[in-house]
Amino acid sequence: MCGICGKIGTQKADIDQVRRMGSVLHHRGPDDEGYYAKGPAALGHRRLSIIDLDAGRQPIANEDETVWIVFNGEIYNFQVLRSDLISRGHRFRTHTDTEVIVHLYEEYGEKCVDRLSGMFAFAIWDETKKRLFIARDRCGQKPLFYYHKGGDFLFASELKGLIASGDVQRDIDFESVHHYLSLRFIPSPHTMLKGVRKLQPGHWLSFEHGKVTIQKYWGITFRNQLQLGEDEYIDRLRDSMTRAVTSHLMSDVPVGAFLSGGMDSSMIVALMAGTQSDPFKTFCVGVEQNDFNEQPYAREVAEYHKTDHVEEMVRPDLIALLPKMIYHLDEPSDPIAACMFHSSRLASRHVKVVLGGDGGDELFAGFDRYRGVGLIDYYAIIPTLIRRAVLGPIIDIIPDSFTYKSVAQKMRWVHQLSALPTKAERYAEATAFFRFNHAGKQQIFGDDIWRNICALQSSDIITKPYNEAEADNPIDRMLYADFQTRLPEHTLMLTDRMSMAHSLEARSPFLDHELVELLAAFPSRVKIRGKQLKYILRKLAEGYLPPSITRRDKQGFMFPVAYWFRNELYEFLKKFLSESKIVTDGMFKREAVLGLIEEHRRNKIDNHVRIWMLLNLEIWRRMYVDGNDLDTMAEDIDRCRRDSMGSAGGSGSSGSSVHSVKPEPVLDAC
Repeated sequence: MCGICGKIGTQKADIDQVRRMGSVLHHRGPDDEGYYAKGPAALGHRRLSIIDLDAGRQPIANEDETVWIVFNGEIYNFQVLRSDLISRGHRFRTHTDTEVIVHLYEEYGEKCVDRLSGMFAFAIWDETKKRLFIARDRCGQKPLFYYHKGGDFLFASELKGLIASGDVQRDIDFESVHHYLSLRFIPSPHTMLKGVRKLQPGHWLSFEHGKVTIQKYWGITFRNQLQLGEDEYIDRLRDSMTRAVTSHLMSDVPVGAFLSGGMDSSMIVALMAGTQSDPFKTFCVGVEQNDFNEQPYAREVAEYHKTDHVEEMVRPDLIALLPKMIYHLDEPSDPIAACMFHSSRLASRHVKVVLGGDGGDELFAGFDRYRGVGLIDYYAIIPTLIRRAVLGPIIDIIPDSFTYKSVAQKMRWVHQLSALPTKAERYAEATAFFRFNHAGKQQIFGDDIWRNICALQSSDIITKPYNEAEADNPIDRMLYADFQTRLPEHTLMLTDRMSMAHSLEARSPFLDHELVELLAAFPSRVKIRGKQLKYILRKLAEGYLPPSITRRDKQGFMFPVAYWFRNELYEFLKKFLSESKIVTDGMFKREAVLGLIEEHRRNKIDNHVRIWMLLNLEIWRRMYVDGNDLDTMAEDIDRCRRDSMGSAGGSGSSGSSVHSVKPEPVLDAC
């Protein structure tokens, strides 16, 4: 895994500028660095050495050094591609997968991406054509940001790489803030800064003679459904998953695995064990509260498959950790980022590569919402007048217990979504329920900003792919919408940034594109059977895992954030957010922000996710717009905590020092 950056301009390339861009990507590639500059082009690379450790320095060129590449990712079929290219007369200097892409480009041009199997983001400078060609993998496992102004084009693996160039204005994109508050992610191609864009998954971009061309090269269809017997589905799935896991083990360094004890990571470990003669390392991070600690399940799987298991119990102080997480994320996020941060930190002490279960929920329909949205149809049978005038007021007075999937949360979720007319709209609002819907944003945004963004509907980000999906079944449409939005922009973003924060390469066999295409051809009835989510995966897992794993419900890694915000961190939140830049500059209304905190304090509504998002946004703003560094941000938070403890009569404390409360799970882990 690596970090890449570069600039194509109208003037002679400034190599020092690109070196500055590369230096802030050091964590993505601490093992080596390399740069190329000639004429208007400069490319930079930070290397995490995984393949061909001695000879894989980038940038890498073709035989006559007219085509240069910087590459981030892994190409799992590169050996097959290499053999074919040699037969066509291409000469190789290294044994890396990177060099294969150079010669593929020579042979096939932009269609080279069609032949790649893996996760990737790369940039190719074609010196002869004076053309930059960049591309991102099909599912969006590897990131790629760019900035185009006039005759200049810059790209980097992370937003901070572009900022380091000095060419990018630090102006907030309020459209992105608007969407973030509902979706908890920034939809492509937007970013938090005006003018900076993300290349979308499954797309390539060319920059030639000052003109940008973007084209989609891959998508999935759910229309070519297989009609098989159950045993045949299981056999096809077993073969495809085994091939995917085996290919993802390609490495010149040891490979380990994340192991939570859930279905997805446990199946990856089980299939790894079938291909390994020696024990490999597995990693699990847990919390002290027994009700939500998954370590016993992970330990059971590790013992079942005789892995070299490594565990760590964490006592996270999320407030102190936030600046570092947000620095690496490049954008505000939610509490699940801390889970990935701790897991990656543990694994990085032992290996440079891990396999994980990302994509399993979207592939096999593992989230409750896939089934829940359909159940709303039954509630919607009740006449609208009765729901509004009778049931609504009753539901509103039910206090929130802060427990995971509480009765109050479920009832409000069903009641609110039932008012929407279509399945697409209900699905779009399904997770925004725990964040800010359109009415909630109108209440909290400052009037001047709201006038400029009020016409935007964040639900459109979800309803558009839902309605455009090549699918007939509502579940397939939901899966497609998630593959286009939530998976790349939230789940995979968190995995990439939090693993790379610790110079760790995380791979996701479930996102092998051939496996993804196969599962798209599996009808929804083999993914959800009655109340059983991930039905076909569970049936396959019966031959690999103990019943305690195959029969357990999805849990997720959890921290007691809701309780901390109501108790130990209440005074801190009031002080920090009431004095925040997002309030004092008019982005948000102070009374509305404080109202959320007070509602949460009084157990009226569980607002911990909403408060967390505002807290993240304020810290991001101070670091990425105002330019505060990590040390300054940490000092500001520490000072505010001390002051708030004093104002509370010394009763306040950090979240990490309290372990007697029942923890609140991260809602979106379900």
